[in-house]
Amino acid sequence: MSFFVTNTSKEFVLVPPGSHLARCYRIVDLGSQKSEYMGRIKQLRKIMIGWEIHGEAEDGTPLLTDKGEPMAIFKNYTHSWGENSTLRKDLQSWRGKPWTDQEAEKFDIERLLNQWCMLNVIHRPGQNNKIYANVDSVTPVHPIIKQRGFPEGFNDVQVFNLETPDWELFETFSQGLKTKIENSPEFKALRNPGEASAPSKGKSLQDLDDDIPF
Repeated sequence: MSFFVTNTSKEFVLVPPGSHLARCYRIVDLGSQKSEYMGRIKQLRKIMIGWEIHGEAEDGTPLLTDKGEPMAIFKNYTHSWGENSTLRKDLQSWRGKPWTDQEAEKFDIERLLNQWCMLNVIHRPGQNNKIYANVDSVTPVHPIIKQRGFPEGFNDVQVFNLETPDWELFETFSQGLKTKIENSPEFKALRNPGEASAPSKGKSLQDLDDDIPF
């Protein structure tokens, strides 16, 4: 009798490139993560924003996972609200108009939850030469789509903040996401007070500031 072993892992299906209607449903505080820029390695506070995709592929089939759920895509941002920060630029593009001086003082990022936008997705290779789907730009929903009405959102809106952590939500994250958060000094200090300290206390998601260099 033969005894075979087989590779049962499935290739992860990427959100196809192009412009897609999307709904923001998740914001995650990743803590401080190592970032390399021009040969310099820094630890910068990061957040992750997640969207569910509503649309169809070129052949007309809905963009769904094997479970029949909307596909999702995520983008990591430096936890900064500086004028030149990627987060601020993307949100200004999303809203379709510049911030007033008063609006630019600070922004409650939780206002993004359950909001709709158009995501321009591109595919590019990572450092491991694998191809990944990336959010290239975020823009407002076209008025014609708004007139037709939005589809019903699928995922519950979710916020994970290391200053007030929701551990039940944390346990629903993928192992890769949990490991990334667990490796941050903020998480280690939270679970083991006195054994690890964060490089900076950081600010809440409601008080993004301009003091973290990109």
